[in-house]
Amino acid sequence: MSRSERSPLLLAGLLATAGAAHFAQPRTFDAIVPRSLPGTPRAWTYASGAAELALAAGLAVPRTRKAAALTAAAFFAGVFPANVKMAWDWRHRPAPLKAAAYGRLPMQVPLVLWARDVARNAGGRS
Repeated sequence: MSRSERSPLLLAGLLATAGAAHFAQPRTFDAIVPRSLPGTPRAWTYASGAAELALAAGLAVPRTRKAAALTAAAFFAGVFPANVKMAWDWRHRPAPLKAAAYGRLPMQVPLVLWARDVARNAGGRS
């Protein structure tokens, strides 16, 4: 299997793992939901987890891969405020935890680019 064939499946695996984590450990994610959003943090945690699972499923199927990848790129950009909130909230934590929170911020860029690359390699299929 070539790199271009593995890439969408690896991205799907990442999203599936993250989505499952939202349901397995919701409190972790509740804490980073920006309070300016309407509704409860738990509702946003479950909604984003479900979205990640749906995106993973879409990426795994060649027929829906392009649309799912483009949506994943938008999703990665859309959750950036939660990562900013986490970095701000963790600014006084021990150095390793603070570094992990700050390290999440620049990681959104390669995730967006990865999803965009998967969409581009999916060709005209969507």
